[in-house]
Amino acid sequence: MSDAQTRLQQLIEMSRELANPDEDCLILGEGNTSAVTDGSSFFVKASGATLVGIDAGGFVRVSRESVRELLSAEALTDEQVAAGLIEASIDADGLRPSVETFLHALLLDLPGIEFVGHTHPTAINALLCSQQPEEAIRGRLFPDEVVCCGPESAWVPYTDPGLPLAKAVGCAVNDFIGRWNEPPKVIMMQNHGLIAMGATPAQVLAATAMAVKAARVRLGAAAWGGIRPLSDTELARIYTRPDEHYRQALLSR
Repeated sequence: MSDAQTRLQQLIEMSRELANPDEDCLILGEGNTSAVTDGSSFFVKASGATLVGIDAGGFVRVSRESVRELLSAEALTDEQVAAGLIEASIDADGLRPSVETFLHALLLDLPGIEFVGHTHPTAINALLCSQQPEEAIRGRLFPDEVVCCGPESAWVPYTDPGLPLAKAVGCAVNDFIGRWNEPPKVIMMQNHGLIAMGATPAQVLAATAMAVKAARVRLGAAAWGGIRPLSDTELARIYTRPDEHYRQALLSR
């Protein structure tokens, strides 16, 4: 099995786990996933494919350089976006990459990011679709949320999916890196959903699962007077502890 085939198989397994109905992260055609294959291409879910039971036929290999050129455009019409994505595809057999391909390309260019999983978990969207979404997801509540999801989540106000959303995510990621000197593990998008990313499928799955648990904890705490986030001192302690870094390494396997 070639390196590209191995990476595709990892992506398939990660995608199926994210789509497990028991996890309540997505239904029908929701969500999309991607993985780096090499310096020149990546795999991304095909438009219209469903992550439930997805196989190799549900992914398209895309030229990284071609998508970067599209991302650099000031503005594109819907027709130009569709044509550009088709042109960027490699051996697509008539499939079209997801409109969120731009977003995946941008994130997969970040240091240490090899896999991306975008889902719409019910518990998380209950917060993101509320009247105070940014306040609802602010802070970290418990140590394992810090370990799996990082010191905070990058925040993206609602933006039209596709190229505009990719540019908005890029701004949010750059802001996060400017403050934390590393890419985020989790991105929250208002009225939309969750992005988890990492060097391995295990990191994406861990960040997704822990973000969903944290959302459920927030919803429960709201019934008892509101959440009590970790203080800056408590957060910094967990974020810098050597034993927590060791656990992070184990979780990434």
